[in-house]
Amino acid sequence: MAGFRIGRGRDNRTSQQQQPQQAPPPPYRGGGGRAAPPHAQQQQPPQWPQAGGGHQQQQPQGPYGEPEYFGDPYQQQPPHGDPYANTPGHTQAFSINEDPYGNGATYRAGASTAAPTGPRLHWKQLLNGIVLRPGPTFWQMRDYPVWGPALIVTFLYGLLALFGFDKAREETINATISTAIPYVLTTAVAFVIGGLILGAVTHTLARQLGGDGAWQPTVGLSMLIMSITDAPRLVFALFLGGENSLVQVLGWATWLAAGALFTSMVSKSHDLPWPKALGASAIQLIALLSIIKLGTI
Repeated sequence: MAGFRIGRGRDNRTSQQQQPQQAPPPPYRGGGGRAAPPHAQQQQPPQWPQAGGGHQQQQPQGPYGEPEYFGDPYQQQPPHGDPYANTPGHTQAFSINEDPYGNGATYRAGASTAAPTGPRLHWKQLLNGIVLRPGPTFWQMRDYPVWGPALIVTFLYGLLALFGFDKAREETINATISTAIPYVLTTAVAFVIGGLILGAVTHTLARQLGGDGAWQPTVGLSMLIMSITDAPRLVFALFLGGENSLVQVLGWATWLAAGALFTSMVSKSHDLPWPKALGASAIQLIALLSIIKLGTI
């Protein structure tokens, strides 16, 4: 019996040695009151969800097991919208047609014009403004048609322009009244039509160069500029003749003044820089120089 008990004791010791060790406790899952083991905290770094819901790669860890972002990742999120928008490590997504900075107005040539800067000028103020203060006048009248002053002034200018040419003046003076009156009226109408055509050409070129002005103010103002700038030359040409040296000098000076006024008008009416405004007025300036100033056509 003693041997049998000794044998049982030896067998018991062997069975105790061969008994498997107890499994370690499960890792901390955040549901109990027991603190997580230190090795579990080191092996399970926190992962931050993305705004789009996809999987995010692990970021470099800081000294406290947090991603190395600027700012506090535990700050309070806005109550509505994307809870992760504009937080460290996340960006806010916008749609293609959404403007996050408001409805700011952007200038687009040819799309819209600026609001008028003042009321419509009276015809006396308009004519004086073209000579004395052209820039503010053109800017104020850029959206107002000026057909009345333009047609009347150009028609009166055409009545007198015929006498600025030596040969035409002699033929008109030597002709009878019944012949001279239709001749003068026809010339005046021709100047009005020519002013309309040249103004339309200037407007078309300005729009092709990126301008956004309306055609009625551009054509009307161009007719006024054509008539007013040639008035000093025409006054001396009525008495001295078109071939006089003083008349020729005045012709070149007034032509340069017309170029400056055309450039200013197109620049203000169409919101163009002065090189493009001068280019838009080039055809009209060349036509005025050839037909009126030099009389070569």
